Amino acid sequence: MLHQALFFLIAAMCVAGAINLLLQRHPIHSALSLIVVMGSLALLYLLLGAEFVAMIQLIVYAGAIMVLFVFVIMLLNAGEEEHTRGSRMALWFGAPAVAAIVGMVVYVLTSNSTTLREVHLGAWASTTHDVAMPLFREYLLPFEVTSILILIAILGAVVLARREH
Repeated sequence: MLHQALFFLIAAMCVAGAINLLLQRHPIHSALSLIVVMGSLALLYLLLGAEFVAMIQLIVYAGAIMVLFVFVIMLLNAGEEEHTRGSRMALWFGAPAVAAIVGMVVYVLTSNSTTLREVHLGAWASTTHDVAMPLFREYLLPFEVTSILILIAILGAVVLARREH
């Protein structure tokens, strides 16, 4: 019962942080809201018993990636955002997508099927060695390509922020 209450409390904090992220006018405040979301996700991982994933979530995403985001925001000297009335395309495609997702969630929560409820998390990895070996053997190329893409993004931000004299 305690785990369920903690889950709903942390999930509400995560959703509130995500909504706040969207409603903020200043990019730095949005980045701080994203840190709340990342921290909440780490707490949810802790509730699942995945301590390693929770720490990676905090160190990599809430730490390193958010420092990169804040650095880019400061480098671009972004001020307040201008809010528009929105896009008609977002209404035409977004509203049915949200309805479909809500419908799927309601179906999963109300169905009596036992196959939808069997989830085995964390059974394949018992140590960090079990996580590291596939990451650096089978998935080494995607891992390195991701780091190169992040480097290209940083260089692109520097080029965009450079002022012409």
